[in-house]
Amino acid sequence: MAAAAMAPKLSASSSTAKELTTHPIVTGSSVLAVKFAGGVMMASDTLASYGSMARFPDVQRLRQVSDGVIIGASGEMSDFDFAMRLLDELRVESECAEDGAELDAGEVHHYLTRVMYNRRNKFNPLWNQLVVAGTKDGKPVLGVVDQIGTAFEADFTATGFGKHMAVPQMREHWRADMTEGEARELLEGCMRVLFYRDCRTINRMQIAKVTATGSVVSPAYSLDTEWSLKSFKKEASPEDGSW
Repeated sequence: MAAAAMAPKLSASSSTAKELTTHPIVTGSSVLAVKFAGGVMMASDTLASYGSMARFPDVQRLRQVSDGVIIGASGEMSDFDFAMRLLDELRVESECAEDGAELDAGEVHHYLTRVMYNRRNKFNPLWNQLVVAGTKDGKPVLGVVDQIGTAFEADFTATGFGKHMAVPQMREHWRADMTEGEARELLEGCMRVLFYRDCRTINRMQIAKVTATGSVVSPAYSLDTEWSLKSFKKEASPEDGSW
């Protein structure tokens, strides 16, 4: 009883208490990616939402790790910045070795898998779904890892709400011999559906491409949309509005 009486009492306000992130704050929505003949193409919009507010409309969620590796992120943007700092440190360490070797997409994917699983085991995960695109031995590589360290490779993938709205379109239209133009058309079609259906998506988007010769991330541009559909109009209805 005496020992119990002497034990310190901890409260929520105690200086010894530590609270970890329990939910993301500033988040990005879907990232889409498909393999095509000769490389991988990735797409995302540029919105980062503060809760339900469309707060930051010009955030780049597709970034180059190196000339041959691109990474895209859904989820908490500050955690994505932290993951990018880790990758920058890894890249600098590799370059300092001066052995002529560069990080490839497979190595980046495996490294991020270890990072995410390690943070999950500490009950302090990075709240992201990360998509890694690149080439290895001349072949396209497309990998995904989520906040608990679940990792896999695929021919096409989507994160966020895109897993529900875009993946069915990809299953229907994807082919292993798709051209670059067909891959872009497929991704833009999927992003258009997400803009219509996902309230955390805007029609300002970016496309990234990586092949054996290098990678490029496009400037942000506005996606064409169509609002003159008949279901949006009720010309015979006396009420205001379309519904």
